[in-house]
Amino acid sequence: GEWYGEKITAIGAVPISDAVAKLNGGTEELDGKIKAKIVEVCEKKGCWVKLDLGNGETATVKMKDYGFFLPLAAKGKTVVIDGEVKMKTTSVAELKHYAEDAKKSKEEIDAIKEPKKELRVMAKGILIVE
Repeated sequence: GEWYGEKITAIGAVPISDAVAKLNGGTEELDGKIKAKIVEVCEKKGCWVKLDLGNGETATVKMKDYGFFLPLAAKGKTVVIDGEVKMKTTSVAELKHYAEDAKKSKEEIDAIKEPKKELRVMAKGILIVE
């Protein structure tokens, strides 16, 4: 498949649900490969993506050092991401910024009032597998 950032392979990738279980079980941070489906791509320039966690929630992926971006066509694709995975509390200001990037309505943006604890991935490389 197509790759972005560091060239990686799918070997050793675990489903994102496994990473979530480890982090919810007390592991601070994971470094390795996860496999997940992209449900949203930054509309401005592909500088972040959201992954489906399979439970109605999403994880935010940023590219290491803003070194690469993903095309909008990556939405709906299954990817393997090599990087750092951890739980992080995202501030209201940052959540509003993501909502603006995603071209959400003013009402949706104004409705963001609470910080959100979410899964964060800092990607070194992304491989589109499906």
